[in-house]
Amino acid sequence: MSIRKIACLALTSVVISGTVFAEDAALPKLSVNDALHAQLPEAIRTSGKMISVNNGSFPPYEIVTGTEMSGASADLTDALGQVLGVKIEHETVGGLPALLAGVNSGRYQFAFGPVGDFKSREESNDFVDWVQEFVVFSVQKGNPKGITSLDTACGNRLAVMAGGSAEKVIQVQAEKCKADGKGAIEVQSFTDQPSSILAVRSKRSDAFFSSQAPLTYFVSQANGQLELTGVGQKNGFEDLYQGAVVAKGSRLGPVLRDAIKVLMDNGTYAAIMKKWGL
Repeated sequence: MSIRKIACLALTSVVISGTVFAEDAALPKLSVNDALHAQLPEAIRTSGKMISVNNGSFPPYEIVTGTEMSGASADLTDALGQVLGVKIEHETVGGLPALLAGVNSGRYQFAFGPVGDFKSREESNDFVDWVQEFVVFSVQKGNPKGITSLDTACGNRLAVMAGGSAEKVIQVQAEKCKADGKGAIEVQSFTDQPSSILAVRSKRSDAFFSSQAPLTYFVSQANGQLELTGVGQKNGFEDLYQGAVVAKGSRLGPVLRDAIKVLMDNGTYAAIMKKWGL
């Protein structure tokens, strides 16, 4: 089952509105929705908590500092916990494959992400999409390598997230570059976003190919060292939806979907996205 087809009816797309992040903005407290609480799996109702797993910092959605997490996803899961009447805790694993495996095995109840929703992933997991994203390049200021698209990436060192959809797109493009007789792409895979962006800032990578929202955040924090390119292009992707991940066939999926709709309807979703510059 894919919940995306239903969830997208209420979907609000990400629009980058600038680089002002009101991270200290206050958010309203929410009441428990008794009907949704009653629909949670019995084990969750009994324990009174759920574990949401992440694979490290993915600003401005997930900002992991030690055992603490902040960011838009942290605020949204906190709001979901209030609506569902449970405590949501966060744990970190190394890399997206470990995250998906942990959810699928039942070790973690869900990952809020956002994680890219693709047909190949729907074979093993269900998705509740809550955002639309775009994939672009973050490069050194002035774009000295002239990277503005996949075709102009040939002959350069590209940082990507290991196991992610951007890695697959760049690997396909690397083969195309070779077939076209152009310079080969050196694909550099990292387990988290901060390591990837540091590679560009230190000039060990020529560009970081990733989601536009977190790259916008990193550029805003880079003291003028970085800029975005390839904005407004497909860059190897069709419409890209991202969201929460649950185990295949989990009863939690429809409950999360309806709880996210509550946050959209009461304005909480919009307030949190605005708070984080999304």
